Amino acid sequence: MAISGYFAGATMIAALILAPAATAKVVDQSDAGFTVAHTAQVAATPADVWKMLRMPQNWWSKDHSWSGDAANFWLDSQAGGCFCEKLPDTGAGVGSVQHARVLFSKPGQLLRLSGAFGPLQGEALNGTLTIQIKATPTGSALRFDYVVGGYMRFKVADIAPAVDKVIGEQLIGLANALGGALPPSREEKAAAAEAAAKPATETPPAENEPGLDAAVADLVEETPKAEPEGGR
Repeated sequence: MAISGYFAGATMIAALILAPAATAKVVDQSDAGFTVAHTAQVAATPADVWKMLRMPQNWWSKDHSWSGDAANFWLDSQAGGCFCEKLPDTGAGVGSVQHARVLFSKPGQLLRLSGAFGPLQGEALNGTLTIQIKATPTGSALRFDYVVGGYMRFKVADIAPAVDKVIGEQLIGLANALGGALPPSREEKAAAAEAAAKPATETPPAENEPGLDAAVADLVEETPKAEPEGGR
């Protein structure tokens, strides 16, 4: 399936992805690959988020499936488990697709998948999707980080924004399945307005971009514990 097929719904939901209820960004990109990050907050407990996360048929978009029907998705959430899709029998037998394989599973906190989604599957690429969940006073904060690297026949500058939109759509789908993303706080609105006011550049200065540690950091900043006097 071509980019225009699997990613067909991406441009249609761009407005949703860029809405204040969630944040999205191509964190970095180079000839070797790219990273995208998306965040949202929902009024659901981490346990409820985890339960929904394990049912991709309820939130992963059918527009980004190979069968055209989200009911064909399933996920075995243990390490080594498959995020897969059944391809219905059209006369030659039932088929299947492996979208990703589970690398790390910590209920209510983190799910990490390894897989090159959609048309990226046909390239010599590695893709890692890390889904973080963290409790907040109003429910849960969610974060999707998708890191892609390796050889591909697509231009990174072309494919990264398309993948960014598709991954963002899946986070929006998960948030909607949990009752919808919560509106941003006053601080988040101010930060978004400040970012929007800055002129866009094709390659932002490296010092202004978060590194890998920042990309996968905890969703809610915690106050560091003070060192005891006199050291350990």
